[in-house]
Amino acid sequence: MNVQDSSVPRPEHPRPQFVRPRWLSLNGTWQWERDPSDSGLERGLVDTELTGQIVVPFAPESELSGVADPDWHEAVWYRRRVELPEDWPEGDRVLLHCQAVDHDATVWVDGTEVGRHRGGHTSFTLDLTDALDGRRSATLVLRARDPRHELLPRGKQATWFANTHCNYTRTTGIWQPVWLESVPTAYLGRARITPDAAGAFDLDVPVVHGIPGQRVRATLTDEAGDVVSAEVPVGLQLTPHLRLDVPRERQRWWGPEDPHLYGLSLELLDADGGVLDQVGSYAGLRTIAIHGHRILLNGEPVFQRLVLDQGYWPDGLMTAPSEEALVRDIELGLAAGFNGARIHQKIAEERFLYHCDRMGYLVWGEFPDWGVSGQGPAGHNQKPGPTFVAQWVEAVERDYSHPSIVGWCPLNETHQFLHDRFTVLDDVTFAMYWATKGMDRTRPVIDASGYSHRVATTDVWDSHDYTQDPEEFARVMDGLAEGRPHTNTGENTGDGVEGAPPYSLPYAGQPYFCSEYGGIWWVPEHQRSAEDATNDEGESWGYGNRPADEEEFYSRAEGLTRVLDQNPLMFGYCYTQLTDVFQEKNGIYAFDRSSKLDVARVRSIFDHPSAYERADDHPSTP
Repeated sequence: MNVQDSSVPRPEHPRPQFVRPRWLSLNGTWQWERDPSDSGLERGLVDTELTGQIVVPFAPESELSGVADPDWHEAVWYRRRVELPEDWPEGDRVLLHCQAVDHDATVWVDGTEVGRHRGGHTSFTLDLTDALDGRRSATLVLRARDPRHELLPRGKQATWFANTHCNYTRTTGIWQPVWLESVPTAYLGRARITPDAAGAFDLDVPVVHGIPGQRVRATLTDEAGDVVSAEVPVGLQLTPHLRLDVPRERQRWWGPEDPHLYGLSLELLDADGGVLDQVGSYAGLRTIAIHGHRILLNGEPVFQRLVLDQGYWPDGLMTAPSEEALVRDIELGLAAGFNGARIHQKIAEERFLYHCDRMGYLVWGEFPDWGVSGQGPAGHNQKPGPTFVAQWVEAVERDYSHPSIVGWCPLNETHQFLHDRFTVLDDVTFAMYWATKGMDRTRPVIDASGYSHRVATTDVWDSHDYTQDPEEFARVMDGLAEGRPHTNTGENTGDGVEGAPPYSLPYAGQPYFCSEYGGIWWVPEHQRSAEDATNDEGESWGYGNRPADEEEFYSRAEGLTRVLDQNPLMFGYCYTQLTDVFQEKNGIYAFDRSSKLDVARVRSIFDHPSAYERADDHPSTP
């Protein structure tokens, strides 16, 4: 791995599960310019020095970018001179990787367009080799369009000017790392790693520009050295497939108590056994299964004590200011008694998932589907549908091999205030659900978190409920034992359409959890005194009435949580939320990650034995 200059922001390798030795971070200062009328192409910005500067990978709305302009940006331009390292071999191909650009990106090299990508939350790769035409230096230009009035999956980005309620400052343009990679003429594509209950890994390893006679070799390692290796010829299958059977005495099952990761080396060999390409990776041996109302990890019930994590920072917005900030959020969750997170309305960056993998932190992968009228993937037309599906399958493919991901959540709180609201909503929901199932048969999929459960066979059923009185909350949740769990309805959202159908199809006995609850509005006295009083009482918010004092917070949080973790039919919960975010003051921690509460007391609430784990109607460990 290249050693990066300490002055480069976010210098670490952006893709820890697929690492080559020759790569170059392009984070740092770029030329930058606003293009408010999206006329830059016609005005010649492809071939022109730009007027401003920005620090990549931070969005122009953020302080860390050096721009700090939260206004709307219809289009923005980036420009940078790139010098390839001297040790990159002549004849290698040069790949440009953009981890996330919001929303519509076009890239030019010395004035030649090399590719486009739509999707503000997913990664893309472009081959620059032909455009470079043997040159070892070139000018890279990127235009990012983020049209204000287009119905796009934006997550928690506000679709009006100011931050309000649970919507936050927008993100435009480059907001995750940009980097170059040197690869040989024939090279390995991103591997799919699938563990199974027999204690083996199935590997699907694409080969780009491969030819017959070449072979793919995979070697699994642990602390004692090589565990198992396998080879397969190139050209016999569209995608070379290998199986690594781990000897029973070397099997260690990944989980929160022992997040063991095997090392994985992938090599492309020529006909004589010479190494053409080599990639470093890792893998976790773990299984997920559904057994009645249970979700089992490695054959055992593990109660999922999840916390809602919005993934925002005061100075970086959706971009973590540092590697340490990513790790810190996991540490804060664990310290508060949670064993995982629902990364909410955001596709987590790969380095965050890497740390979840190595720290045993459970994750539900979610798509940032908010950003359209009526909370759903379509308004009066079907245009957003293909956009949603295309970006979501990119996300699932990218993150498929991370052992920390234990479930997929394509949609969140979908509902449409229209008589025919389900005509389009059903199409998009079905497409995203079944596309996910087709791509991944190893994890449970929930069709939509809260509100519109429109797929009868959805693997998981859930609801969102922010009732603040524990006794009333218990009455809301007590129908699960009779097979009629709480479901979100139009009454909860003020949908007054006469004769409208229920949001959800009938419950069919799936595993169930309350995937949003709590959200207790709390600002401690020492933080309250530093705020403007009108902001604290007026613009800031949380669910329900603010507790009179800290003791009432603990009492309320414990009462609500006991309703869920003492229900033997509930496989988990998700508490809202890990940190405050701007005006939303319902976090366990403050927005700057400082303490709001006694963390030891908070931990005693959430790290509590569950009735679900004490039950014995589950199969034995593999």
